[in-house]
Amino acid sequence: MIPVLADTSVDQTAFAAMSAMFGVIAIVGLAFIAFTIWLFWRIFTKAGMNGALALLNLIPSFGLLICLLILAFSTWPTEMQQQPAGGSPYGGPPMAT
Repeated sequence: MIPVLADTSVDQTAFAAMSAMFGVIAIVGLAFIAFTIWLFWRIFTKAGMNGALALLNLIPSFGLLICLLILAFSTWPTEMQQQPAGGSPYGGPPMAT
């Protein structure tokens, strides 16, 4: 006796539903990646660095970590410009002891 296969219309409906969900997930994922790149571009620019460093986020698994390490451990050029000559780096006159 030949075994009866499952109804193909149910399989096609399930495949169509999964395809639609994958499309939505892909669009949301691409939007999140674009937002992350835009956000880091702005941060790098405000830090006085080249905004194109934000494109490091495109490296899978390590891009975000690399960007965070650059921001955490580099000397920001804007930080050096705002430091007063004789006073505290946090503003105000130096404290008398």
